[in-house]
Amino acid sequence: MILPDFKAFPRVGRIIGVDWGARRVGVAVSDETRCFVFARPTINVGPGDDVAAVVARVATDERVGGIVVGLPLYPDGAESDTTKMVREFINALSQKTDLPIVTVEENLTSVSAQESMGRVRVRDIKERLDSESARVILENAIALINRN
Repeated sequence: MILPDFKAFPRVGRIIGVDWGARRVGVAVSDETRCFVFARPTINVGPGDDVAAVVARVATDERVGGIVVGLPLYPDGAESDTTKMVREFINALSQKTDLPIVTVEENLTSVSAQESMGRVRVRDIKERLDSESARVILENAIALINRN
């Protein structure tokens, strides 16, 4: 089920963060206490892959109680073509799982993630950046949940 905000989102337990991309999907998972967030291997997307099914399976395997998906918006809050594709992914994901799904703005998460990675090779950036971005998205979501 897609939630409009964090009001009905589970307050305890593990949650998963997702940074959707047309070629790679970043994934991160919190611990039970939500004090720690761990990047998981990036999901590489090929033609015809059912990414929603893969993410739903990861959520089941990780035994999470909810899913947070980064939503790319322009700085003024306007939606882009990518935003529409992320919303399509979220709709497909909601058909694959009964877990609550909520979005959080992901502006500048890739920049923050790359800064936290430090000096790394270009190949490593491509392999790890999306899941590091998912980690930042999930940390931001947890901060929002704790603030409410």
